[in-house]
Amino acid sequence: MTFFVSMAADILVAVLLVATIVSSVKLSQRISKLKADESALRSTIGDLVVASATAERAIAGLRTTLDECDRTLAERLGTAERYAADLSAHVEAGESVINRIAAIVGQARTATAPAAQAPAAAAAPLRPVAIEAPAAGGNGERVGAALAAAQALSERALDRLRARAA
Repeated sequence: MTFFVSMAADILVAVLLVATIVSSVKLSQRISKLKADESALRSTIGDLVVASATAERAIAGLRTTLDECDRTLAERLGTAERYAADLSAHVEAGESVINRIAAIVGQARTATAPAAQAPAAAAAPLRPVAIEAPAAGGNGERVGAALAAAQALSERALDRLRARAA
């Protein structure tokens, strides 16, 4: 009987040994897969580090571009404000010229009024209207030319009125 017990124990040990070997092989395969996954994971982490560095450089570039755009926009807004102020000054000068021309036309109408109103017109002496030229710049040359033409027109109108009155 001891022979059977000894044989049964040896068979049990052999079965357990085979089971251990099979488990060891399976664990070895799993460890190999984990090592392969580890290298893939290291590769992925390296790619992520490179991508994050690229993203940081891109963000720095975008910030630089944003600062440049902000500076350019501020310059353009300043230029636009200066042009708006110049345009406003030109409009005011134009309105002044129109008002002076209206005054000249009004004087001309009173000078050519019926004889009943002639003494009142004679009491007010006719005088040329001085037109001031705006500051040079931008459209200042055209405005200056228009002012000179208006001045010449007013002087001719006054000369005609004086000739008629005489």
